[in-house]
Amino acid sequence: IEPRTVKAAERRMKLAVALAVLPAAAAFVGPAAAPAETRLRETKADLEALAKELNPTVGFYDPLGLSSQNFWGKSEEETIGFLRHAE
Repeated sequence: IEPRTVKAAERRMKLAVALAVLPAAAAFVGPAAAPAETRLRETKADLEALAKELNPTVGFYDPLGLSSQNFWGKSEEETIGFLRHAE
């Protein structure tokens, strides 16, 4: 067998494998999601308004007063952002 024939056969095999695998890879790609409209509420007044909006019966309930704390010397808004992220 000539080396040229072997190289050509190898190229055809690699191309066939690549073409066979290509559609399978597309199966794992999810549909593009529409960007979500997100507004972060970071102040205590925003939390109180959100609580009334989501549960008018209970309203704003913060028995430990964490929304008024300043963790690590940061502002109240940064502390609320940290706690919201940690939820």
